[in-house]
Amino acid sequence: MRWFVRGDIDGFFGLALDNLVQLLVLSSLCLGVLGFPAELVFGRVLPGAAVSLLVGNLFYAWQARQLARRENRSDVCALPYGINTVSLFAYVFLVMLPAKLAAQAAGAADPARVAWHAGLVACFGAGVIELVGSLVAERIRKSTPRAALLSTLAGIAMTFIALGFLLRTYAQPIIGLGTLAIILLVYFGRVRFRFGLPGGLVAVVLGTGFAWASGLAPTGSPGGVSLHLPVPVLGELFTALRGDYWLTYFSVILPMGLFNVIGSLQNIESAQAAGDSYSTRSSLAVNGLGCVVAAVFGSCFPTTLYIGHPGWKAMGARAGYSVLNGVFMSLICFTGTLSLIAWAVPIDAGMAIVLWIGIVIAAQAFQAVPRAHAPAVVMGLLPGLAGWSAFMAKAGLHAAGAGIPGGTPFSVDLIKTFGNSDIWIDGALRLEQGFILSAMILSAMTVAVIERQFMRAAAWCLAASALSAVGLLHSYQWTPADTVLRLAPAWPWAIAYLVMAGCFGAARWVTVPVEGVAKDEA
Repeated sequence: MRWFVRGDIDGFFGLALDNLVQLLVLSSLCLGVLGFPAELVFGRVLPGAAVSLLVGNLFYAWQARQLARRENRSDVCALPYGINTVSLFAYVFLVMLPAKLAAQAAGAADPARVAWHAGLVACFGAGVIELVGSLVAERIRKSTPRAALLSTLAGIAMTFIALGFLLRTYAQPIIGLGTLAIILLVYFGRVRFRFGLPGGLVAVVLGTGFAWASGLAPTGSPGGVSLHLPVPVLGELFTALRGDYWLTYFSVILPMGLFNVIGSLQNIESAQAAGDSYSTRSSLAVNGLGCVVAAVFGSCFPTTLYIGHPGWKAMGARAGYSVLNGVFMSLICFTGTLSLIAWAVPIDAGMAIVLWIGIVIAAQAFQAVPRAHAPAVVMGLLPGLAGWSAFMAKAGLHAAGAGIPGGTPFSVDLIKTFGNSDIWIDGALRLEQGFILSAMILSAMTVAVIERQFMRAAAWCLAASALSAVGLLHSYQWTPADTVLRLAPAWPWAIAYLVMAGCFGAARWVTVPVEGVAKDEA
């Protein structure tokens, strides 16, 4: 397999756009919400993130070439890799911002530095958890039905990726639908542009032109260029690790680390379903190492295996797109040109590519499992839909002035307010907490029932009960602006899962198979 093929250009545009979005969000939150000084963001955080991106992308490109050589194939696609979106927001709002506010209340001389230290510990902790998880992850993957792993990704893809960008597409229809037509032609219509022009490039160029012509492109002048080479911050990291951040924010670090391990497993399973079988242990270990490297060089934000491998592979991407992404992200972080790119190429120009990726991931969940397991896929989609619904409800409240400085704080009274409109918001908020685990368990349980493996279905229910009992599922608490995970027993749900386990466990003695119903052998 060659290092670079034509499809790598399309894959690069999609992956680089996604990573670029994360870097733009990261820098804006650090500067605006956390109040980090510009020299910390551009001199430490972004270069540290770039080093972790470069290490991971180069490894996964090499890994793809090794697999291609071992299996004598030329169609192997590298695992996509980048900044972890969920952890980005979790660490900003649940770790670093509380650390900053507490430092301010205590009269600390440099609250921003305290927040940075808390973020370093959280990022380092995520890497350690994933490194340890890599030792047992393959056993978990083999014991979990494919429908359970893929449907969880499909739920995220349909909501936070596809639906989110679909709304944006219809808010900016000329850019959104115009570029979507290009993507559908090339990747669903299986046609090529003359002169060998990559479809992703055509879509981005066309979208950029639409944006500038319609006045959506930003005004003002682009930022300057300055060199910021990565420098290890071992002294700062050791100082942070000796503090009490581990204990204070353990309720965030542990569940986020576990969710990252599960998410990586799901992405490896997705790649295998698309024909590329990678080593679980090495893939997760390097993913964890990337997080550790990020913290060592000053970044507070862990990296992760991205969902979307089937989409990149369908684009024709192989190993080169991963190399291009790592090098490109490093250059824009080391040279300070991130603001220049954001000024020149609006995010809207490439949103059709991201929308298409979400569609492909959701479709794979149905295409790569036995037909009889389709109901289990649907079951696995529902917690993701519920989590997105809760996210949208809270975003709507923020837009209406609630949960923001000067506005009405969030409280339990909102449950009654929503209930007056027959909206069971408490159920959505319960499902939002740990929805990745809920989706996998519900789907796996449904597969076991479909296969009449009732004791296995009961075992999955017992796992859900245990997770609820320790607070990793369905347990939340109110803050003035959000609802966040609370590591305290969610007893009603723990008991309910025990009841389900009892029903399934008793099924072999109180039920009989329905004769004449053909089992789907697909």
